[in-house]
Amino acid sequence: MPTTPESTDSANALPRPVAAAAAAAPAQPRRENLLLNIICNIAVPSLILMKFSSERWLGPVWGLVIALAFPAGYGLWDFARRRQANFISIIGFASVLLTGGFGLLKLDGFWFAVKEAAVPSVIGLFVLLSARTKRPLVKTIIYNDQVLDTARVDTALAERGRQRDFENLLARSSRALAGTFLVSAILNFGLARYLLKSPPGTEAFNAELGRMNIWSWPIIVLPSMVMLMFVLWKLIGGIQRLTGLEQEQIFRGGKK
Repeated sequence: MPTTPESTDSANALPRPVAAAAAAAPAQPRRENLLLNIICNIAVPSLILMKFSSERWLGPVWGLVIALAFPAGYGLWDFARRRQANFISIIGFASVLLTGGFGLLKLDGFWFAVKEAAVPSVIGLFVLLSARTKRPLVKTIIYNDQVLDTARVDTALAERGRQRDFENLLARSSRALAGTFLVSAILNFGLARYLLKSPPGTEAFNAELGRMNIWSWPIIVLPSMVMLMFVLWKLIGGIQRLTGLEQEQIFRGGKK
């Protein structure tokens, strides 16, 4: 008896077309544990720097080294677990190492402020430069298949012949995204200059680093997230106009 497309290998098996599609679909990468991220990158390092860097406990040098070991270790563990690395995560890891190096060299707080401003500045610069390449960073940061159904969007763009308009939309989004990193750089520099007053290599300086780590969330991270969401909202609106898709269809897992 000939096999039909709806036939199955067993009563509980998937239809062969569905099974083939499932086999061909790329496995979704593991999601990052946000709570663990905050604990290892913010909570524990700040606690060590502010409370355990005295001579009674770890001392300023070992307090700094152990505090920075948590974000560095978390970054390596997360890469080994999810097998994902990108330009931004590499820059972040380098920033942790620079902080440790500056601390051990007992450089003035001004250089910490320069470093804090340099990290988002470098990312913003590469966002702009990459906009002229085949792999713009804006696709890694906001237009990626973990958030959006990029395959559906690309198909709709091809059907309507709007690929060139979409590239222009991505270029505008890249400029806006670079602007958010510029604002972040200015805020980073200002926060570091305001908080880092004590001589490097002292318990007081480590405590100031810990406070800067904590205050970076309400003063820098949250505003940056708001600006990032605005850029994403503008990008989604542009995609809707170009593709005719509804907003629910653009996001991964949305309605078909």
